[in-house]
Amino acid sequence: MDRFKSLRRVQVPSQETLDDHSLDNNGDDVPRTLDKGGEQEDHGGGDEGREASGDPHPFIGMKVSRRASIYRECTDGDYIGVESDPYLKKILSKQGDTTVLFADKVLKFTGSGKMKRRILLITDFAIYLVDPEADSLKRRIALAAVDRLCLSQLSDNFFAIIIPTEYDLLMASIRRKEIISVLVEATKSTSEEIEVVYSNRFEYHAAADMVKEVEFEEVDGGIKTRFRKKEGEAE
Repeated sequence: MDRFKSLRRVQVPSQETLDDHSLDNNGDDVPRTLDKGGEQEDHGGGDEGREASGDPHPFIGMKVSRRASIYRECTDGDYIGVESDPYLKKILSKQGDTTVLFADKVLKFTGSGKMKRRILLITDFAIYLVDPEADSLKRRIALAAVDRLCLSQLSDNFFAIIIPTEYDLLMASIRRKEIISVLVEATKSTSEEIEVVYSNRFEYHAAADMVKEVEFEEVDGGIKTRFRKKEGEAE
C-alpha cells in the first residue's frame, strides 16, 4: 500500500503565461488535467538555452543545475517596476522597508494543489507575497524566520521556502536561481544565513497540519514532477 495519497497533475506555465492575466472558468491560473492515477505531475520542456530576461522557461530542461551557478551576481532584480507601483510602495512603506532586492511574478502552490499568481517581493528584511489581481498583501515573512531553501538538482522551476514557525511556501519561477541567490546574499552577513538544500525529493508543510512531498525525475524531453500528500495527514 502506497504511503502517500496522490493528487492532480498540473503544468507549470512559462513567464508568458504569468504575464497573461486571463484565468480559466474555475478561477485557477492554468488549465489542469487528471490522469488515471490522479497523480499531480509537471513535465518540463527541453528548452534550456534562453536567459531570464523575459523569455519562456530558461531553466526547464534535462541539464543538472550546478551549485556554483546559483550564486551568480544579480544586477537590478526588479522585473515589475516597484517604484512606479503606488500600492507596492505603500506596502513596503508601512513596514519600513525601502530596499527592494527582487520583485517579479511567481506561481504559489496552495495546500489544496491549486496554483495562484503572486508578486514576490524580497527586501533586506522580509519576503512579501502580493495578490496582483486584488492588490492585496497575502503574507509577509521575516528573513530571520526562514530556515532553509529546498530545490532539486535539476533544471526545473520549483523551490520551497521552509519556515519552522509557520507553514512553508512552494513556488515556481523561471528566475529560481536569482531568487535563491538574493535570499542567500541577504542573510549572508547575519547569524541566520539561509541554508540551501539540494535534493530531488523533499518535504514541506503545505499547511500547519499537512505535509507534502515533491519528487523530481529526469525523463525524455524534460523533468517529471510529482506531488504527494503524506498518508494520515489532515485535509
